[in-house]
Amino acid sequence: MARTRLYRSGNLILEDFPAEDISEYVSDPSAMVWLDLCAPTPADFEMISEEFGLHALAVEDARHDHQRPKLDCYRTHSFLSAYAVTTDAGSGELSATEISVFITDNALITIHKDDSFDVEQVVARWDSNPDLAKHGVGFLVHGLLDVLVDGHFDAVQELDDRIEEVEDILFEDGSREIESVQRRSFELRKSLVKLRRVVLPMREVVNTLLRRDLHIVHEPLMPYFQDVYDHVLRATEWTESLRDMITSVMETNLTIQSNRMNLIMKKVTSWASIIAVPTAITGFYGQNVPYPGFNAEWGFVASTALMVVLSIGLYISFKRRDWI
Repeated sequence: MARTRLYRSGNLILEDFPAEDISEYVSDPSAMVWLDLCAPTPADFEMISEEFGLHALAVEDARHDHQRPKLDCYRTHSFLSAYAVTTDAGSGELSATEISVFITDNALITIHKDDSFDVEQVVARWDSNPDLAKHGVGFLVHGLLDVLVDGHFDAVQELDDRIEEVEDILFEDGSREIESVQRRSFELRKSLVKLRRVVLPMREVVNTLLRRDLHIVHEPLMPYFQDVYDHVLRATEWTESLRDMITSVMETNLTIQSNRMNLIMKKVTSWASIIAVPTAITGFYGQNVPYPGFNAEWGFVASTALMVVLSIGLYISFKRRDWI
């Protein structure tokens, strides 16, 4: 499936025309073309390679998944790799969709493997700022990056909210809460690691796009790209702080569990000490030899009183020390 747009002199002239007609427009200096390929075939890659003169290494990167977010510059074009991220509303699991972008003097080609990336958001962003279209292909690049970075921000916000939910039940004593903290902390840590791999390299990508020698971003668009760069920095810093927060949550949870175990062991040991007193006394008086009070009523009373007094004394002593 392919989406196309044609701008001429900053105005949207044509939309959803056949991809085969691109060659009629790319040679026009006043024209600007956008081509979006969803789940492209080998024939699609051959077509764009021929029409736009793309470097073989850039096309190879677009064919293969799991590229690092980056911007590679070639003689006639640039290749941008980035990721759109979303979080599941129920589980909070983070999912990332890889976007490959070719940038030429008057064309933008976007490639993604499936329809999980909502390209309509990008189109809506372009349509909300039509006056910027006269500044060249940088206008298209800005709209795309703005949507991607906003998605990163939304994902960071969602993860932040979920970490706060975990913090709220961190000190609960219930077994279900303890298990929930452990499981959700692990899942959030995995999502943050994935998000960090996506967000951190974007700082270098946007910073490279701002280089004047690339001639991608014209002077009137500089403030807009600076704004995107600022959002990237904020998302990066926020992601790093969340990473520290979830690490702190996991360490605190381990400390709490250790303290609870120590408290249990302290109580068990205290009760064992109390029980050991009557056990020792009855064991001593159970010997088959005469002992003080042997065959006498006062001996039984004395041993019983001794057990009660010592047990109560140990209980009071442990209670004062908060061992019971």
